[in-house]
Amino acid sequence: MKNRHLLSILSFLLVLALIFPAYTSADSEGGDVKEDWIRQKMNDMTLAEKIGQLFVVHVYGKTPTDPDYEQINLDNNRGGKNFKEVIENYHIGGVIYFNWTDNIGTPIDTEQVNALSNGLQEIAMDQDSEIPLFISTDQEGGIVQRVTSPGTVFPGNMALGATRSESYAAESAGILGKELSSLGINMNYAPVADVNINPANPVIGVRSFGENPDLVSRLTVAQVNAYQEENVIASAKHFPGHGDTDVDSHYGLPIINHDLETLHEVDLKPFKAAIEAGIDSIMTAHIVVPALDDSGLPATLSKPILTDLLREEMGFEGLIITDSLGMSGANVVPEDRVAIEAFKAGNDVLLNPPDVELAYNSMMEAVESGEISEERVDESVYRILEAKMDKGLFDNPYTDSDAIENIGMGDHLQTADEIANRSITLVKNDNDILPLNGDDDVFITGPSSAKPDLLADELNEKGIEANSLATGTSPTDQEIDEAVANAEEAEKIIVTTYTANTNEAQEQLVHEIEATGKPVTVAAIRNPYDLMVFPEVDGYLTTYGFQDVSVKALANVIAGDVNPFGKLPVTIPDLYDYGHGLDYVDTPQNADGMKTLAETLMEEGEIEDDRTARSIDIHLTSVSHYEKKDLAEKVVKHMESFKQLLDHHKENEMITAKAHSYLMTETDQLIEKWSTEQ
Repeated sequence: MKNRHLLSILSFLLVLALIFPAYTSADSEGGDVKEDWIRQKMNDMTLAEKIGQLFVVHVYGKTPTDPDYEQINLDNNRGGKNFKEVIENYHIGGVIYFNWTDNIGTPIDTEQVNALSNGLQEIAMDQDSEIPLFISTDQEGGIVQRVTSPGTVFPGNMALGATRSESYAAESAGILGKELSSLGINMNYAPVADVNINPANPVIGVRSFGENPDLVSRLTVAQVNAYQEENVIASAKHFPGHGDTDVDSHYGLPIINHDLETLHEVDLKPFKAAIEAGIDSIMTAHIVVPALDDSGLPATLSKPILTDLLREEMGFEGLIITDSLGMSGANVVPEDRVAIEAFKAGNDVLLNPPDVELAYNSMMEAVESGEISEERVDESVYRILEAKMDKGLFDNPYTDSDAIENIGMGDHLQTADEIANRSITLVKNDNDILPLNGDDDVFITGPSSAKPDLLADELNEKGIEANSLATGTSPTDQEIDEAVANAEEAEKIIVTTYTANTNEAQEQLVHEIEATGKPVTVAAIRNPYDLMVFPEVDGYLTTYGFQDVSVKALANVIAGDVNPFGKLPVTIPDLYDYGHGLDYVDTPQNADGMKTLAETLMEEGEIEDDRTARSIDIHLTSVSHYEKKDLAEKVVKHMESFKQLLDHHKENEMITAKAHSYLMTETDQLIEKWSTEQ
């Protein structure tokens, strides 16, 4: 720690100790203590240091001075040959980790990432400015997840939307936040607050919680709170809403043609909720929204959208962060102007410029020439330092090396399994083609990305004979012919698909297998819209993700070990509405129906003994009594306690996991039914 800052920092900490926890609002002769400290810190900073704080960049390497990536970093305009040089050269405010930069491996080496984070913070704190780094990544859960196995892999946002559960949303974000903190990652570009209302959306899709703005708002807020409780900066994205586009802003410039009413009732609603919940930061979208700004500029470069709407009208006081400045959607002005125009629009943090030196020097020149005032720079630097202070980074930016024990803990993995099991949605089940049984001879095919081999392995472990054939993402004629030949020899066929609604070859594969006349079930392993192009299949399920945890949950449902519970969080156009979802229970949706279900489970050996069955029957008899008297509040209260009874019986192995799943899903449906009556 440099001597020129030692006295001021010690004085600051002494004052905090005397007045904590009220220091943020305490007034003294010198004014607000926190503000005074930040202002003093800024007074000690050079302009070069202030400009550096605006940037979060990526650098290749596994260590702060990794010699294996020096030329790669220089060739890719990273601003130095390694992390250390980039920090020293440009005083950057933060870094972003990716898998493809080898900061985070797959599978992850937790000790390496933890050591990298601590090493980077040590370098930053050894600079004259002594400002800790934002260490960031994209850990949304689902298909965008940088920390994978042995970390906890979750099914993703649309799967959470299928469960309708704020509790699951919070639990998953809490676990992701805890595991990120264990790696020294203090900023997460999540949750996705986009409302996905376009089946052709190539960039959001299952990254969204769904198409209903109220559902998206509730789950967004649940995750914001959970991340921030783990001391991780959350970032709702992509403002003002990337959910209705058929263009990927990585490669083009999408246009959202919503009118103002739709924007406020749909796209902006989750961001408003996040702001009310105290979100730390909001990430912009590289999308054109003519109703908000008719200039043709993307939101990232739009002052009317970021300053006038987000900052002033919506009252957001936190950090505004650009989406990656290397994406095509941001590069609608000359390369040396992108960072400048983004900053002038109202962004505080300039994320991932493709040429660090060019972006930094351009910003310096813009300030030195007077195009950007130093006062405007100070506004953003203040917010950046405040965010770092509020997360305790000035006090201690490091992470204990022992913290990696939190990663992939048993209860974390169990929660992911539970969410995945509850998310699988059974959309169609003609002639009760599902669940399968041990006598079925099953053939499974589909693109390797849709994991037919893993599904077959899981079913074989459950005693269901299943053979598989993996094809390319766009199956060739030869692969289709081979799949059809195998299908003709089987009793039932499952085709796993991967965004087949936009892939003619996968569509052809399904139609040619249908032509065999065998019963065909399709399992959509990513987007739920695949049914649009083969609506006549006998069965249809959707998982909302290709992660192993989701495929294993799919096997549980197909085998009947888990009763399907998920409800569509989106509409499948012209086929099934938002909220549709089937299960395997055909008894009436009331307590008496559940008593019948319990009797069946008892006969199947899923309930251990008569005493356990009697406790279930007694509880449901009481609920039936309240139902007949229309006492909705008592029905809900007693069914909530019934869930505790089921959990108790499962923990004590008095009922099987299957019995627990079937009774629990019916319980939740009954609670939902009677909750609307209150």
